[in-house]
Amino acid sequence: MPSKKWMGAGGAALTVAALWWPTPGLHAADFDPSRHEEARALVEELAEREVPRDWLEAALRDADFQQGVLDAMAGAAERHLRWDQYRDIFLKPERISRGVAFIEAHADAFARAEERFGVPAEVIAAIIGVETSYGRYTGRHRVLDSLATLAFHHPERGGFFRGELAAFLEIAHEQGVVPGSLKGSYAGAMGYPQFIPTSYRAYAVDFDGDGLRDLWANPVDAIGSVGNYFAEHGWRRGEPTYHEATGPETPPDVIAFNRTQRPYATLGELAAAEVHVETPLDEATKVIPLALERDEQAWRYRVGHDNFYVITRYNHSHLYAMAVTELAEAIAEMRELEPFPLASRGDGAEDES
Repeated sequence: MPSKKWMGAGGAALTVAALWWPTPGLHAADFDPSRHEEARALVEELAEREVPRDWLEAALRDADFQQGVLDAMAGAAERHLRWDQYRDIFLKPERISRGVAFIEAHADAFARAEERFGVPAEVIAAIIGVETSYGRYTGRHRVLDSLATLAFHHPERGGFFRGELAAFLEIAHEQGVVPGSLKGSYAGAMGYPQFIPTSYRAYAVDFDGDGLRDLWANPVDAIGSVGNYFAEHGWRRGEPTYHEATGPETPPDVIAFNRTQRPYATLGELAAAEVHVETPLDEATKVIPLALERDEQAWRYRVGHDNFYVITRYNHSHLYAMAVTELAEAIAEMRELEPFPLASRGDGAEDES
């Protein structure tokens, strides 16, 4: 059942009475359905799903084009950083210790999530840590603006983001809030775990039993929802994420490295290219070959397993999946210390979304 309130980024409960609806004509209506053909088509589509036409038209009139959103999509870190540079963003001591503290603060929720979904507490914490530094920085862009801009102006993925905009508008109507009040990342991701709207609808769970699926201000729901997301995408309880490997000075051309797809190369094929897994495994085992650039002249080899692939379903980047994996490992190692060191200053995450 849809909840009767929505938690805005930053923790304030937003209700219909408390929200301001902009007066028509106060700004240039970049996506006014009366003038924008694609926006008008979206209104027609959602009106057939029983979302009120006048509500949809008012929502889209409130959406503003944001060139900065398109620029941010083109400059995503996964597209231009080496592994060592990307890793350094997320493997900072402060983020590791905050991950330990986050688990300790919500120990019951993490224990229940691990029992129910089979996903280790450290992996769930690492996802939330990479995405929002444990809820500290959930985004500064209006989700409505971001999704409308990407839906109607992204040169390659407009169709995908049109679906996200449609889902977002349906969620906002069901929850009884003004779409323009909600903030998230430049790509339209929302809340502690930065779920996009279709993922919110499909995988968010009410994990504390209060009748709400609140990923904005409720870390317990976020913990359960990340666990559910991984379970639904095929996480294998108790299985490894990757194994270390060795290889030539430069990655051999005969192996397709770093593809974010189900394990596709056998260990036998890798061995023929002089890439060897350090742990004894059957040569017929299929893996994801990973070549991680440590600096301009050195490479590190690993092989990803099915659970590594599952992490890439959250973000289709091998760098992202490895950063989550190493952060989870670092959190687990620090949890073994007693007492564990606590962070005392920021880690720069406010610039990430």
